[in-house]
Amino acid sequence: MEVEVKLRLPDAVAHRRVTDVLAPFHVSTHHQENCFFDGSAGELSASRAALRLRFSDNHPRCVVSLKAKAVLVDGVSRVEEDEEELEPSIGRECTAEPGRLKDVESRVLGRVREEFGALGFVGLGGFGNVRRVYEWKGLKLELDETDFGFGTMYEIECESANPEDAKQLLEEFLKDSGIPYSYSEKSKFAIFRTGKLT
Repeated sequence: MEVEVKLRLPDAVAHRRVTDVLAPFHVSTHHQENCFFDGSAGELSASRAALRLRFSDNHPRCVVSLKAKAVLVDGVSRVEEDEEELEPSIGRECTAEPGRLKDVESRVLGRVREEFGALGFVGLGGFGNVRRVYEWKGLKLELDETDFGFGTMYEIECESANPEDAKQLLEEFLKDSGIPYSYSEKSKFAIFRTGKLT
């Protein structure tokens, strides 16, 4: 189970203010490409699950993730997640030809085939994300700038075993810094699928 605090920033101005204030705590920046897939008969979406290949530029890497049963309430997301590394060249081949996913040897893809009965795959498209990572007050903060093609969204994520404490600390920081925010109400994947930022 992945548990994250997700706070949405209203615009590029608020995003810039966060990057300025957190600059001394910056650890790394990742340019990510997120590509999503479903079973050829919609097996994953019918079960509220998503299959993602994420490519990152830092060390050419690809991670395959299965996410299911996501719940997002009051800025805290809880989702079942299983992921593993995949050879980037194989990931690229599968992105170009989603049907190849059925033949890839992978624990996660094996689960998709066995638990969801997906025997074929289709690509759903995807989006880009610039993720700035900060180590701040014992928390790992991820500041995202997500380009969906139909608009850009800004969000702070923080994975935590104590999400309420992390959320309180983050909210106090944003309020004290005069930075507007709201609780995220939809996952990035849900926004991508609806084609609307709101």
